[in-house]
Amino acid sequence: MQTAYFGRRYMLSASHRLHSDALSDEANRKTYGKCNNPHGHGHNYVVEVMVGGPVDSNTGMVVNMATLDEVVQTSILQRFDHTNLNLDPLFVNQVPTTENLCRAVYTVLRDALRTCKLEYVRVEETENNFFQFEGD
Repeated sequence: MQTAYFGRRYMLSASHRLHSDALSDEANRKTYGKCNNPHGHGHNYVVEVMVGGPVDSNTGMVVNMATLDEVVQTSILQRFDHTNLNLDPLFVNQVPTTENLCRAVYTVLRDALRTCKLEYVRVEETENNFFQFEGD
């Protein structure tokens, strides 16, 4: 079976505070710097989703773009856009770093996608910082 790939980018805005209960206040400030601000801070994230699979002989597609958009909209954007990530149940026991956000988006999408394989998720936090997760 030959695999083809399709990628799509989405935007979401969210805030977070990088703070670990396992560290002292001083260690948190030293580890996370300005990102440890008690009031949090926000980002305009770009989430890139790459899926793969065989090209359907009837449609000529790996996945219908509208189907992928619907899955991302309902499972990722509605959940995370314009929220405080610290308040999401996925981050109750972990620091909502963008590394962990990337892993969380991957896990949620992997479980929601039925018609293709999720290859990776890439999250751009700033124009200089990006993170990628390819699963287990």
